[in-house]
Amino acid sequence: MSTQERQGLPPVPFYDAHPPPQPHPLLTRGAIVCGILSLLIIGAELGPAAFGMGFLLAIVPVPVYVVLVLWLDRFEPEPGRTLAQTFAWGATVAVFAALLVNGFAEGFIASVLGDEAASLFGSLVSAPVVEELAKGLALLLLYRELKDEFDGVVDGVVYAAMVGLGFAMIENVQYYGEAIVEGGEASVLTFFVRGLMAPFAHPLFTSMFGIGLGYVRERQGRGGSRAWAVLGLVAAVVLHSLWNMAASFEQWFLAAYALVMLPCFVAVLGLIYLSLRREGRVLRRHLAGLVDDGLLSAQELECLCRVRSRLGATTRALFRGGMTGWRTRRELHHVASELAFHRWRVGRGLSLGPEADARREEEYLRRFCDLCARGGV
Repeated sequence: MSTQERQGLPPVPFYDAHPPPQPHPLLTRGAIVCGILSLLIIGAELGPAAFGMGFLLAIVPVPVYVVLVLWLDRFEPEPGRTLAQTFAWGATVAVFAALLVNGFAEGFIASVLGDEAASLFGSLVSAPVVEELAKGLALLLLYRELKDEFDGVVDGVVYAAMVGLGFAMIENVQYYGEAIVEGGEASVLTFFVRGLMAPFAHPLFTSMFGIGLGYVRERQGRGGSRAWAVLGLVAAVVLHSLWNMAASFEQWFLAAYALVMLPCFVAVLGLIYLSLRREGRVLRRHLAGLVDDGLLSAQELECLCRVRSRLGATTRALFRGGMTGWRTRRELHHVASELAFHRWRVGRGLSLGPEADARREEEYLRRFCDLCARGGV
């Protein structure tokens, strides 16, 4: 029996008092057009057979990478619709912009300095700048529009990884298709490098900008400087350029991979670990009042603030209550996290307005109590 039913009131369904803004229909149609045009351009260069095989090879591993990215965002998962839109931006708008601008830039340089100079310029300058700006624009829009979702470094990395995976998937269609046309060792080497050694390349590049934006958001109300976001974007371009340089000069590839790419990847994972611990402290600080109010035990509070403890709690709920118990426990974790980060944002000045803030607080508390009564705790 829910809290409302015990008080003689009908249960009140939970709803988001401030749902993420929906994309304008024109933007949605624009993304679809960009995606179709990008695939037509790539398909025209490759031919039907190579395009089809390249598309298949590029799309098959994507679900695995997406699951790994979502696994990082365990305290306050981002809205699935927003993640899908971010992935789609990378696969459509960002790819089309890169094809268009890079093609124009390389054509201009070729007419002045020759094909070799154009290829080098495109690889080291044009592609890193244009592609990171095109992907980064999605992050900037999310940062500005979703103040109640884009909370910190982890969110920045997750959104960056999604837009990077979308971009890499379509880019790999082209690379795999070209390798299939060449045949032999070229196709095996391309799949090994892009599919096995560096599937994280584009997400890693763009995560630099995501980290910068996330750090600025974390410092909101504490003198955070937007220069960190600019520095992150510059780091994304530089890292992308270094990677392309190593790929262009094969004798440098393994050294760049071992000395630059892998250490950067490990460093990002380490930063995510530290950020998750920070998020745990946010939960502990902003949910402590629930213990004082008798809505939550101190032991349950600690459970909510640790990823491993949450996993153990959901596993126990699965064995005790089946899928219903598992879903109730997961929803409890989600609502508690949303409540804590809502309070954190309001404390930092990221307010929706006094009335909207109070309404959202009430909805989260109401839903939390209802889930506790249903056996979530």
